[in-house]
Amino acid sequence: MSLNTSSGTVEALQEDGEYRSPVNLALGRAFRRQPRDLTAEGLTQPGYERDEDDAGPGKIVVLIPAHDEEALIGEALRSLAAQSRVSDEVIVITDRCTDLTREIALAHKVQVEATVANLDKKAGALNQVLEHVLPRLTDNDAVLIMDADGSLSPAFLAVAAHRLREPGGDDARVGGVGGIFLGYPVAGILGHLQDNEYIRYAKEIGRRKGRADVLTGTATLFAVRALRDVVRARNDDRLPPGGTGVFSVHALTEDNELTLALKHLGYRCVSPQECTVGTEVMPTAARLFHQRLRWQRGGLENLLEYGLTRHTAPYIGRQIMTYIGVAFVPFFFTTLLYTFIVAGSVPWSWFWFGVTGFVVAERAWAVKRGGWRSVALAITVVPEIVLDIFLHCVYVRAFTDTATGARETWDHTKATAFDRRRPWWQRWHQIAGAVYIGLLLAAVVALALVLCALGLAWATIAILVLSGAAFAAVRWSGLDLMGLIRPTGELAGIGPLPAPAPQGFGGLDVPSD
Repeated sequence: MSLNTSSGTVEALQEDGEYRSPVNLALGRAFRRQPRDLTAEGLTQPGYERDEDDAGPGKIVVLIPAHDEEALIGEALRSLAAQSRVSDEVIVITDRCTDLTREIALAHKVQVEATVANLDKKAGALNQVLEHVLPRLTDNDAVLIMDADGSLSPAFLAVAAHRLREPGGDDARVGGVGGIFLGYPVAGILGHLQDNEYIRYAKEIGRRKGRADVLTGTATLFAVRALRDVVRARNDDRLPPGGTGVFSVHALTEDNELTLALKHLGYRCVSPQECTVGTEVMPTAARLFHQRLRWQRGGLENLLEYGLTRHTAPYIGRQIMTYIGVAFVPFFFTTLLYTFIVAGSVPWSWFWFGVTGFVVAERAWAVKRGGWRSVALAITVVPEIVLDIFLHCVYVRAFTDTATGARETWDHTKATAFDRRRPWWQRWHQIAGAVYIGLLLAAVVALALVLCALGLAWATIAILVLSGAAFAAVRWSGLDLMGLIRPTGELAGIGPLPAPAPQGFGGLDVPSD
């Protein structure tokens, strides 16, 4: 179907087969552009009939913020139309769009609302619409917020609705059900490296039985009651400053901040394995750098705002482990070089080759869902090592930017234009990041040299490598040690719920209309 506009003709409604051709299961994914197909069978066809056991008395409203998303907005809307449990209302929020996003959305017969003088990016766009959408909804209702470049698996809404209505009372109520994202379409080695990361994350969420660290911005179904509680908490100063809306306008990573807000208000956040969503991977190293810089810096700033609590402690622990991993690389190579210079040779052992082989095998096994080419990429080792070092640079930059308060934007965290005509002391903020990174690297090298002199460097490396192998063994075993302490993941399947009466999305204590 063609859509005629004053700007010309655009193919708004593409043929289903353009993106939905089946994946070749025998060959798996190839190193080329692949269809955005989230399941082997493809999407189910529309034909949902309302079932109280499936979604309760509440309705689902979908919000899709979009800024110049004409390339993929149609795919996102088709995936919504093909849900086994269709939504009740879809609103595309156009934010300063200069392309045909609005026209394509209208061609799919959904509502379109434009932002007004929005200066707060995605968070501001969503807050503007939520401000007038939430008052007309009841606590039995739910809001799905998804990215315009996402594509939902066919049972996403049905499964998420079940989980959001999971019984358990106020002490175990679910505030949001997030998706597990995978890369679609995937093109080139860089795309497949990102997809391998996402596949491992999906496997990790499965091992935790759905306990989510972040309710991803790619697609999350929220209980209306939970969103109203967040607004009240912001207005009552029970949450860090972030405006008066649902989403914090001060956060670089608004989805991560909202997850922390819900957890501090007593809500559980889950990501069932059935709720998968395809999301665009970064096509270039530069865009990947800026994306991950925003993610990491936003996460660090969120933790600084909330401080040390029982909800942030696991996140802080993971950040500490991340930066130990970052420091390990220069520490190891400094020790290796020192040993070679002093002893004239490099020590090696079959035992450590075996430990390394075990870790590589676990990493390869974790991505088997992506097909044999994903496994081959993991076994090759070198490409993923290069990506890890690349990400380590991102983490160090995020750390120094956070510590020095470098200028930031929603899209990127970057310095202002470099002006060589100004004295160095007037452009210190422009070179401070590189200087601080150099100082941190020098500190790690100095520590390695001190431990080498004391004869403790290789013992330190051995402890770190064995710790990494132990974590790999736990991941491979499928055990969730944290879940034994904090069992806040999956508590129910997607079959009929053992509820005594119909429930709303807020839980048993919410009366139905």
